[in-house]
Amino acid sequence: MIDFTAIAADYITVFNTTDPAHRTRLIEALFTPEATYVDPLAAVTGHDGMDALVAGAQAQFPGWTFQLTGQVDGHHHQARFTWSLGPQGEEPPVVGFDVINLTEHGKIHAVHGFLDRVPSA
Repeated sequence: MIDFTAIAADYITVFNTTDPAHRTRLIEALFTPEATYVDPLAAVTGHDGMDALVAGAQAQFPGWTFQLTGQVDGHHHQARFTWSLGPQGEEPPVVGFDVINLTEHGKIHAVHGFLDRVPSA
């Protein structure tokens, strides 16, 4: 049985990990080598693509953290969850939800991201 909540928590951990070497190890453990990620602002493939995406988000929003919000909803080999991004202890200016597709062994092979709230330019 797949623990969708643990996988979503590990996914959020990847986005909050600032040490590149440690983040690479986490990505390799959680994602398949050919994993895809797509949201309204990005489309990447593979471990290097995921790493670049996360590093870019961290550079764009330095010091902000991702949080898993609400319950993780999953069935078969897919799950959805809501997340937020913002300064610790403040109302997050960014909120979205992701749908992940998993292998039978619980590795992420596709992420479909949606942005519900983003700061204006």
